[in-house]
Amino acid sequence: MNTVFGTGVHFAAEDLVLNIDGTKPLTADTVAAVTAVCDAAEDRADETLVVVQVHGAPVEAWSEDLTVALVSKWERALRRLERLPAPTVAVADGTCGGTALDALLATDYRIATASVRLTVPVGDGETWPGMAVYRLANQAASGSAVRRAVLFGTPIDAQTALGLHLVDEVTDDVADALARTTERTGGVRGSGLAIRRQLILDAATTGFEEALGVHLAACDRTLRRAASGAAA
Repeated sequence: MNTVFGTGVHFAAEDLVLNIDGTKPLTADTVAAVTAVCDAAEDRADETLVVVQVHGAPVEAWSEDLTVALVSKWERALRRLERLPAPTVAVADGTCGGTALDALLATDYRIATASVRLTVPVGDGETWPGMAVYRLANQAASGSAVRRAVLFGTPIDAQTALGLHLVDEVTDDVADALARTTERTGGVRGSGLAIRRQLILDAATTGFEEALGVHLAACDRTLRRAASGAAA
């Protein structure tokens, strides 16, 4: 049985759990871990919840062995996580930067402990310009704290992250938060979830006329499924 780091909280046997330690450098193994969870979630999307545990942040010189090819594979793995047909819930503890921040921002629902600090890694006098910058800019409710984080590496504490809507709740009772989230997402699974998530992701960059057709297609699909269920 899987356990939340340092809390003694257990997950259900059917849940898929991904542990991302931001203190460790990005490697092919990190990419493989995300890919394996995505494979499993896609195989049983109607009966699973993906829990992503994130914690830790890189130390100085963390990017010395990185290559653009590896970073590209990592970003593509996160994009796949972001589009899964299963709900994804992050549990964040302590300082979260690097791969931990990347994974957090790719999930549907985010539970944070009060100790959480979101950080963009700094190396050689520069912050890391990865896709976390893109997600921070697109997901945050306002820009000032994000601007300081991206430009200067200034941490975003738990309450500020909550106010910016970068996390969904701050709690000392992770077990209760997970139980409520699991119950809330219990009836939402499969391709319908993935479609609605994509509609949200595309909304900021898609014009009304272009979006209308996609939304109408989703509505038509929903109505057809309802009619099929009623007929059965």
